[in-house]
Amino acid sequence: MSLAYHIIIGLAILVALPFVALRMVFDSGFRTGLLARLEGCNDLEPMNDCLWIHAASVGEVRLAKILITALKEKGETRQIVLSTFTPTGFEQAKKEGLEHVFRMPPDFPLWLNPVFDRLHPSFLVLIEAEMWPSLLHGCRRREIPVLLANGRITQRSTDRYLKFHFLFNWIAGNVSFFSMRTQQDADRLRSLRVDPDKMSVDGNIKFDALIADTDIPAGAKEESNWVVFGSTRPGDEGPVMEAVVKLHEEYANLKFVIAPRHIDRFREVEELIREYGVEFQLHTERGDSADSRLVLLDCLGELNGYYAKACLAFIGGGFNPRFGGQNIIEPASHGLPVVFGRHMNNFEEEARVLIESGGGVQINGPADMYDALNHLLADREERQRRGEKARATIIKNRGAVDKTIELIGRLETEGRKPGKEE
Repeated sequence: MSLAYHIIIGLAILVALPFVALRMVFDSGFRTGLLARLEGCNDLEPMNDCLWIHAASVGEVRLAKILITALKEKGETRQIVLSTFTPTGFEQAKKEGLEHVFRMPPDFPLWLNPVFDRLHPSFLVLIEAEMWPSLLHGCRRREIPVLLANGRITQRSTDRYLKFHFLFNWIAGNVSFFSMRTQQDADRLRSLRVDPDKMSVDGNIKFDALIADTDIPAGAKEESNWVVFGSTRPGDEGPVMEAVVKLHEEYANLKFVIAPRHIDRFREVEELIREYGVEFQLHTERGDSADSRLVLLDCLGELNGYYAKACLAFIGGGFNPRFGGQNIIEPASHGLPVVFGRHMNNFEEEARVLIESGGGVQINGPADMYDALNHLLADREERQRRGEKARATIIKNRGAVDKTIELIGRLETEGRKPGKEE
């Protein structure tokens, strides 16, 4: 199977080469990104027996940071290397102060073998769903144990994999163990014929996020006049602006933050805000000024700071099933009631526990946004009660990172290797 896969991918690369070369000539951003990936980990010093963690983008990098911090606190002495797929993930890793970071090259031996030769990893941790066939095959050949941590799989992906179960089984056979977030994720893996002995349900590392303000003073959130619209996606910002205009009429002292999920969309959102005639400032141009009632977040790494001083949050991505929601744990961990849409297929478990506890408010569509936010802003006691329940839910569900570290130690001790290739 590996030979067939590499032949197909190799032929696809040859066919694509003229188009790739042409795009590199005319698209400087594409050229820079591709060269960064092709260089792999060349900027890192040669290593031996390192622990390699792969996280695709910003969300997974944040999980990796939690895991790396916990590993070091528990005495991990090996060098820990982090690879990312997206440029934003790489930027986030650098901003988090992580030491050994590089962009993952294309999934082909020509570029992956030099990575193996430079890092000499003794263990690979994949975050959430990053199962690259050639990478996994390379680990199997080198007898490197592989753990899929914080594993998740949607029903849509499961249905797609069922059509090509032979390919999925070959890929999954090169993973030593699956640590899944929920029983539902584990059941979907079982439906794809993954050995139940190779998986466990260990919870979500996102719940283990490190929070500086462990004890929020009573009433602190009640004194806040910030409402955060976090991780908005296309189609969210129009209803958000309509809610902002109405809420400002009701509550003249309110201040708002809009944080697009992808920073490269901030110009698009900026134009939309101008259409509504609302005064605003970009975060990067704000400085010490606190005059504007609306801030547009145009850089990475600052959203948590706004959650920390807010009284209420709406999280985007839940109005369109194609997006499947965004991270609702971060605002909840800061003691905020969290409002979100009904399409949370990428955050099913998080949405379920927050709704059940009362810390989350799920709405059917954009038309319900203003009413939901207005109700919570008008009722201080309910807002405080829901915020406390949201935070308590996060604390109650912590512990996944410790289980992940235990699994790493167990797999290394047992010397468990991926199954033989068919």
